[in-house]
Amino acid sequence: MNLYMGVIAILIPKFPLLKEWAYAGFFFAMSGAFMSHIVVGQAFVEAVPSLLLMIITVLSWYFRPADRKINFDKTFKP
Repeated sequence: MNLYMGVIAILIPKFPLLKEWAYAGFFFAMSGAFMSHIVVGQAFVEAVPSLLLMIITVLSWYFRPADRKINFDKTFKP
């Protein structure tokens, strides 16, 4: 259920801060899944899907359109 909510948050227009949190949630979930596979001693092949999803998440976040990025200079000026 949470996965679907994250996908919806990333796909809907506007709400850039919500999108940042969705990307962070995907990253933490997939990095945690990857590390869990490694720590319990499973074969690396079993950890590849979570690693692949983590890489796709990072690439999607990095290459997102400029209108979906948060401008911290404008938002958090003292």
